[in-house]
Amino acid sequence: MNFFRRSLLIVLFGFNLPIGYAAPLTIEITEGVESAVPVAVVPFASQGAPVNISAVVNADLERSGYFKMMSEQGMPGRPSTAAEVNFKDWQAVNQNYLVIGQVVAGGSGQYNVQFQLFDVYKSGQLLGYKMTSSAADLRRTAHHISDLIFEKLTGKKGVFSGRIAYITTNNQGTKQQSQQLQVADADGFNPQTVASSIEPLMSPSWSPDGKKVAYVSFERKSAAIYVQTLATGERVRVAEFPGINGAPSWSPDGSRLALTLSKDGSPDIFVLNLSTRSLTKLTKSFSIDTEPSWSPDGSSIVFTSDRGGSPQIYSVSSQGGQEKRLTFSGNYNAKASFSPDGKSLVMVHGNGNDYRIAVMDLASRSINVLTGGRSDESPSFAPNGSMILYASKKGRTGFLSAVSLDGKMQQKLVFNSGEVREPAWAP
Repeated sequence: MNFFRRSLLIVLFGFNLPIGYAAPLTIEITEGVESAVPVAVVPFASQGAPVNISAVVNADLERSGYFKMMSEQGMPGRPSTAAEVNFKDWQAVNQNYLVIGQVVAGGSGQYNVQFQLFDVYKSGQLLGYKMTSSAADLRRTAHHISDLIFEKLTGKKGVFSGRIAYITTNNQGTKQQSQQLQVADADGFNPQTVASSIEPLMSPSWSPDGKKVAYVSFERKSAAIYVQTLATGERVRVAEFPGINGAPSWSPDGSRLALTLSKDGSPDIFVLNLSTRSLTKLTKSFSIDTEPSWSPDGSSIVFTSDRGGSPQIYSVSSQGGQEKRLTFSGNYNAKASFSPDGKSLVMVHGNGNDYRIAVMDLASRSINVLTGGRSDESPSFAPNGSMILYASKKGRTGFLSAVSLDGKMQQKLVFNSGEVREPAWAP
């Protein structure tokens, strides 16, 4: 939901703050890449490990869109050591790369995990690691293995060990709805409820170190911005001015938040110093200025404004100064944020009644539309810049989707217990 519709919401009811488990997201790969590289992940030899590590690695690599994973049924063998690998067998079934491994119980609840990545046609090892993991951390260890393999084969850092935040809504009868701010692994597993309310919760934003989340809550019968430490659950109310308090965005050094405040009249962009609580007003217009987002170097902030007659993307120095309009194509451009390398912006791009996810190259100002939905919103770059997470709707059902930067790989993350929206990928 973008600000221009969100600002109409009215605030109500009570608030509570549990930390607990929640229903997971289910990932459906809806569109793949024909040129994906064939990779076989052989089921790891395991001695009673509670997590199927090779299955997690296989799923991680498949949903990246870069790889075409081999089914277990088609594998010519089940090697778990280098000595057992016959490269000609894997060449015969057209696999470029092969992953094997073992998980062995090491006592005291610990497991020794080792894996090797081979180039099948060069008949040589590319990676080989041994690591120790507790039973509770085995799934995280599997994601770490996926990150190592992904980076070796693509040259880009993997994002499988990362996390995402999002808002869910559970229907509880015809009159009452419960909203939750949740944090989960990047594949939708291990969801944790960070905050819960029957009032609106909005705009989760990760701190640069991934330890805190800022968000908007209406628990005091008006909008307020909170910063919550995930490890302890401790939270601090950092903004509760008259009118709108919305759209928090962390500076790259974690010391400041860019905000939308209407305490002086119309909504403008401010920067809040979290140590001194001092405010710096960046924009001064009679229009709606909202949805700020910092450049990776912290020098500028992009935001949405309707000062030109329709929502468009503008930029301003983070120290203040003259604003500059960036978008001129389409009658609606909103909710922009920078790619990790600072070379492009992802945004909601609208023409007519269609709102889709698009990426603008900042050098050429060309816009590439990546999705085909009619109500796509809230895009968020993966930390390696290869995928974009966003919210979408089909009918009255909201869900999350992810699309590769070239638009060729698409996934759907389904929340089976209700609606899910406003995703944010952790740094």
